[in-house]
Amino acid sequence: MSTFHETAIAAAIAAKLPLGHPVVPTPSTDPGAAGDAVVIAFTGAPGARIAIQVADPSRLEDGSADQPLPDRLHPVFEAAVAVLGAGALGRGEEVSAAEVFTAPGTQVFDVLGADGTVDARIAVRIDGERLGGSAAPVRMNRIAGVEMELVVEIGRTRMPVREVLGLEPGRVVELDRAAGSPADIRLNGRLIGHGTVVVADGDFAVRVERILDTAESA
Repeated sequence: MSTFHETAIAAAIAAKLPLGHPVVPTPSTDPGAAGDAVVIAFTGAPGARIAIQVADPSRLEDGSADQPLPDRLHPVFEAAVAVLGAGALGRGEEVSAAEVFTAPGTQVFDVLGADGTVDARIAVRIDGERLGGSAAPVRMNRIAGVEMELVVEIGRTRMPVREVLGLEPGRVVELDRAAGSPADIRLNGRLIGHGTVVVADGDFAVRVERILDTAESA
């Protein structure tokens, strides 16, 4: 299943949330949820049901701490559905987070701060007809300015805590990839392609060798 709309909506929400610091949406490995979330419905082609759970609403820097949370988040939802085109956005309401985060067809994202703290969570379910290829580029322009994190990964390894504590300058750590193998290109934690690490103007860069037809989960 394509995740174009879900990923675009999550990126727009992360860019609009008034948290006072940059955050990045990452596909979650934990679809469960406790507590309440604000959910809203969008009627269009496609339609969507979107939920936002803010870990600590008191940290929202929107100057509206005395207003109901659904009202405070409404501008965020408006930004999120811009990628879907024409339609009607309903009013947000607070419901049990588990009700929307675990619903079939829902994709869940964790919104992470620079220190890895989960500042919010997002649940997106796309309903109805999906867009054809001709309409997608036009609507993509609406979120073209949203920044997303692109990471090039040359390999990974797992180490016991005792070995991590013993790391020191000069120590060689072996990775799970042979020399010369292509590097993974990840967008917001999702594998989207492979490439070769090169040097360009004295800086490391990546030459894209392949873009995956369907992005894989992190």
